[in-house]
Amino acid sequence: EVQLEQSGGGLVQAGGSLRLSCVGSGFTTADYDNWSMGWFRQAPAAQREGVSCIHSRDAITYYKNSVKGRFTITSDGAKNAVYLQMDDLKPEDTAVYYCGFKPKASLPLRCNMYSMDYWGKGILVTVSS
Repeated sequence: EVQLEQSGGGLVQAGGSLRLSCVGSGFTTADYDNWSMGWFRQAPAAQREGVSCIHSRDAITYYKNSVKGRFTITSDGAKNAVYLQMDDLKPEDTAVYYCGFKPKASLPLRCNMYSMDYWGKGILVTVSS
């Protein structure tokens, strides 16, 4: 059974930083020629949106416009892991953040609520002003 375990959320003041981690179990990325992983978020009364995703082919990345220059996504296939370094956080970044995994992911890289097959349970990030 595929599981994605998330950690690193919490409360931070505006301008601060957090690092989210997601480690997968029940699968091995080495079993797939291509895969993608990413981070998504959902604020109250809003749809889940793609924040940043990464593809195993050449570490191609996608960032939502509002986080470009502030967030950095990295992955470690050997650990089945993906990370999101979030700097200069803003109150509008407040949301529940979800990790996603898509085995056999094709290109172009897709990073939306329909683009992943497996999801973590979510972790709350709160940015105070």
